[in-house]
Amino acid sequence: MEAGEKALQGRAVMAALAEIYPQLYLTPGEEGAAEYAAVVRSGQQPSCRSLKHFRGHERDEIAREETPAGTVPVITLGERADFELFLQIMAHRCTCAPIPQTQGAAILDGVVNWTKIREHEAAFLAAGGTNDSWSGEFARFTADRANYKDALIVLSVGPYSAVSAERAGFSEEEWLVHSHAIRKAHECTHFICRRLYPELKDAVWDELVADAVGLWAAFGRFDRAMEELFLGADETGYVGGRLENYVAGEENRHERLDLLAQKVHRMLCRFEELLAEQGELSPYDVAIRLEEEIECWKQP
Repeated sequence: MEAGEKALQGRAVMAALAEIYPQLYLTPGEEGAAEYAAVVRSGQQPSCRSLKHFRGHERDEIAREETPAGTVPVITLGERADFELFLQIMAHRCTCAPIPQTQGAAILDGVVNWTKIREHEAAFLAAGGTNDSWSGEFARFTADRANYKDALIVLSVGPYSAVSAERAGFSEEEWLVHSHAIRKAHECTHFICRRLYPELKDAVWDELVADAVGLWAAFGRFDRAMEELFLGADETGYVGGRLENYVAGEENRHERLDLLAQKVHRMLCRFEELLAEQGELSPYDVAIRLEEEIECWKQP
């Protein structure tokens, strides 16, 4: 779908995606993985064009999000099983790789789009190119990944950061709506920052900024207490949350988690101070403003 088109919803979502990415017709497993290589690497059509392995849901949606780093498709899948199946096919080459329950979203960057290649081939031949010279043009065209590879954001539906509606202070339905807004802005922030600031890679910092932007998108303000709830951080140290996902190894783990949580708390207090002084900002303006503070984060 093109920018500006109305979002697709329900069962039309997977049908539209499979027309662009036919590997979605495959089922994860040894047989599917073998056929995946031919479909993705060589542009062959799958032997079966059935999507019965996807359940579908009324909350399924595909829309295009305009960001400072360009337009990106955002896919929402209402069934957890469909979200995991989609990632197994698209991110794990049609294998039965386990998807962690804590993972509720993903950015797939570098997805081959054979439709773009075929459209370019048709335009090349229509302009006077020959079948014999197409191989050289194919090599030139595919030398630039932007010509034929896509970035996709994929979201599941569920409580954000595994925080219950009760703990968040909302009804179940309200919290699902807010969670989707947070999750979508969070992943779009990663998309923006990885393109505009590729040299500033720090997993925890990226999460701090993306969560802050997500909260701004959902509520029109920064809620430090809620972000600390997501991460499990306060002034005393680590209190249980997803911050542990970013600390590797077991040696002195608890001590390192406590120190990191205290540093996170101080940085979020800084975010709170900065954003309280701002006027009307879009969520992505918030992302760019907060990225300016990374030097503060790098300090011991």
